[in-house]
Amino acid sequence: MTNMKKLGLTALAGSLAATSAFAGAVDVSGTAKVTYVTQDESEVTGNPYSMNQGLGFSGSGDLDNGMSIAYQYTMTNSAFSSSSLKLDMGDSGTLSFSNGAGTTGISAYDDVMPTAGEEVWDDLDGQANGIATISSTNTLGWAGTFSGFNISTSYNKQAAGLSGASKSVVVSSSDLMDGFEVGLGLGDQAGASKHTGTDLTTVFGKYTMGAITAGVQLTEIDKSGLNADQDRTHVSISMAINENLSASIGQSVVDFEGGTKDDQENTGFAVSYTMGSMTVAAFNNTETSSGGTNGTDDSVSEISVAFAF
Repeated sequence: MTNMKKLGLTALAGSLAATSAFAGAVDVSGTAKVTYVTQDESEVTGNPYSMNQGLGFSGSGDLDNGMSIAYQYTMTNSAFSSSSLKLDMGDSGTLSFSNGAGTTGISAYDDVMPTAGEEVWDDLDGQANGIATISSTNTLGWAGTFSGFNISTSYNKQAAGLSGASKSVVVSSSDLMDGFEVGLGLGDQAGASKHTGTDLTTVFGKYTMGAITAGVQLTEIDKSGLNADQDRTHVSISMAINENLSASIGQSVVDFEGGTKDDQENTGFAVSYTMGSMTVAAFNNTETSSGGTNGTDDSVSEISVAFAF
């Protein structure tokens, strides 16, 4: 999003912090998007047209010790969406505290496959199946780069009704070979007791050659319950047709441990065209055997026109 307005801020630090003055800036940006959505005949959707409005606020400032602090807040349709506070410590990485968005750890890498629009499972009945993520509410994070490896961690202290803490780490690199990115993520999602947590694992690889990017991501959800594990295999390919037009196609298959369940298959096609501050996008996602139940299929198609300010 482009800046809509920049507000100069000057303030004095409180007596508990420091006595020197500091200067910062707040950038305000916005979006407006009109969408047309159709779903399968079993869904009751009402008016297929809708409009979403978003506002984003981002601020930054420098500390006396050479570090910098940055803040980000977004809301959609006048409702809270996400926020984050980041402390950039230079070569020591970046500390963060976020709410409502997975900015670090395994939640930031739950699906990194190339796409020109939405993920192939988005807006479908089984979209949560096979996705490795932890709570994004009041989550501590740290990220840094060392010797060509990117490390991203997250820690969530006992979400409501859960025992213990959720935590995760992702190690990735784009320096092993030109155009190739690979990563491994591990996580522990808190459960109702210390014996009912969920182990999360995801591994991915993406290769870019010219205008084409192809990728594969494998995810394992190891739950404590009997026959409750989920394994997801996701492949995708995208192409920048020209500097404005992009298209992608992908498929995700979730294998449920229970012997009576079928594989959930998701297929998605997306295309987007950007012209200045306007983006026209469309996608079609389909799903068979939602949640592993034969015959519970789902589909969604969307066309949108978005403007950034």
